[in-house]
Order: sequence, then structure tokens, then C-alpha cells
Amino acid sequence: MARVRAILTALWTAARRESKSVTSFTGNNFFLAGIAFAFFGDPGALVLFNLLIGLILFFPLSTDPQRKIPPERLALWPISPRERRLLRILSPWLNPVTWFLAALAVSRRVTLGLWVLIASLFAIAFVIPLFPLADRKGLWRSVPPLPGSLNHLIRKNVREMLCTLDFYCGLLLSVAALLFRILGLLPREALLPLTLLVTIALSTYTQSLFGLDGEGGLTRYGLLPTSGWQILSAKDAAFLMVALLLTLPLAPLAGLAAALTALAVGHAASVDGYRDQTRWRFTSAGPIGFSILQMLLMGFAAGATVYRWWMLAPCVVIYAASTWSSGRKLEQHEW
Repeated sequence: MARVRAILTALWTAARRESKSVTSFTGNNFFLAGIAFAFFGDPGALVLFNLLIGLILFFPLSTDPQRKIPPERLALWPISPRERRLLRILSPWLNPVTWFLAALAVSRRVTLGLWVLIASLFAIAFVIPLFPLADRKGLWRSVPPLPGSLNHLIRKNVREMLCTLDFYCGLLLSVAALLFRILGLLPREALLPLTLLVTIALSTYTQSLFGLDGEGGLTRYGLLPTSGWQILSAKDAAFLMVALLLTLPLAPLAGLAAALTALAVGHAASVDGYRDQTRWRFTSAGPIGFSILQMLLMGFAAGATVYRWWMLAPCVVIYAASTWSSGRKLEQHEW
């Protein structure tokens, strides 16, 4: 029993350390947009935004705590079959979602159907790492090759974006909008606001383009025979591909203008200040004033492009100038 207690203590320490990264969503542009809506007299928007964030966070929080132990290492540990079974029974209770489900089960305010639905979602997230596609090689390893010399950099950056919860927040909004549009329930007046929400959900990533590379990744960039603007272009190409894909059911031209503006503003924050980010969490932004400025400029660019398509041209010019100047700064960076 002492050995099981020691393993559970180590798992609890790891789970508690990892849970601290969950609060990164408070620095995300999507959360800040909800606060802005509440400030201007629409608290319901903040509730809706928090529900979306909570739904996205539910899945990474529902993972099996025992998955933190490599299976090869666990197989080598001198513990008996009885202790392994006991560890299997007790380890899920280190997950706060397990206690949440237990509290809902004894609560009379939750119907049985709703509890079964939540428990089913928890079970799916709990067992999904056991499937071959979810092994440590990564679910998104099979990103198809792209033309050009920056092929491998762009593919790597696409995989990094798909490992942020920002992408899944934008994906949820995009899929919901697509379904409503197919059913004829989405008015044309809602296309621009929803496009802006999708790009805002993705935009925090542009303020920390190197956050998922780690310090070792920054050193490797310094050793590459590639100019600074090309490194940024590879990051930007991945972001633009994802943003354009998610805004296709809505207003793709306005989405492209907002994405270019987000990158033009985010380059400075990405190059001037490195912020480490965690996979399968929401990206955290820099100073709140910088995020507000970014969202305001994105809204202006998207709105102008909807009414005057040629307004996309100034967005491209400003983006190109930002890429060039930030690329020069990147080349002078002390790696």
C-alpha cells in the first residue's frame, strides 16, 4: 500500500502542477472579448463565452491521470498485480472532473439524461488516448506536404496550432455557424460578427508565435539558413490557412483581412517578448492593452473589407511591412 500511496502522491503533484496552466484562458483574446461585451452592457455574452471555454477545457481536463506515467516505466516498477488494480481504481479520483461528476450524481438539480451526457463526454476524453491515432506521435502528424522550400516549417507550425485550444474554440464556432447556415437559420447580418469571433478566438496565437517552440526551438531557428521574414512567413502561412478554413462558411474575405491584421499587430509581441505556452491549453496573450488594440484593428479591417473588398489591399501592405520589419528584428535577436 505504501508504494501505491507514493505513486498517487507523485501523480497528484503532477496533476496539480498541470492544472495551474488551465487558468491561461483568462489572458486569451476570446475571454477578453467576453469581458468587453459585458462592459458594454451584454453580460450574457460573457456567460456564453465562458460556456464555450468551459466546454473546450472539459476534454483535456478529463484525461486519465495515470497517462502521466509512461507505460514502459510503469511495467518495470516492482508493484504487484493487486497494487496495479488498486492504482487503476484510485487514480481517476485525482481528476477534478471525476469529483464534479460525483457531485452531479448526488445532486437533485441535474436530470439523469444530462448527467449521462456529461459522463459520456468524460468517458470519451478519458479513453481516447488509448486509441492508436492518439499515441505520442501526435494526432496531426499526417499534415500533407506543401509546395515550396518552407514546406516542413509550415507543416510543423500547422501541427502546433492544432495543439492549441484556440483552434478548437474557433472550430466549434465555425461548425455551429455552418450547421445554422445549412438549415437557413443564420441571417446575413450575423456573418461578419461570427467571422470576427472566429478570428478573435485564433488571434491570441499571433502574439506568441514562438511560444510552443521552446527555448531549444529558438536556438534552432537561429541556426537555420533562413532569413527572419521567411521564418515569420512560415508561421503566418499556417495561421492564415487555419483562419481561412474556419471562416469559409462565413465571410472569408473579412476573415482574411482580420487574420492579416492580427498577424501584423502580433509580430511585434512575438519577436520582442518570448512567452512559453503549453500544448492543449488556451494561448495566453501579452499586455491587455495590446490585445484590445489588436481586436479593435481586426474589427475595423474586417468591417471595412465587407463593404469595400479593395480594403484588403492595405491589410496586405501593412502585413508585408510588419513581416519585413519584424523579420529584421528576428535576425538580430540574441538566440
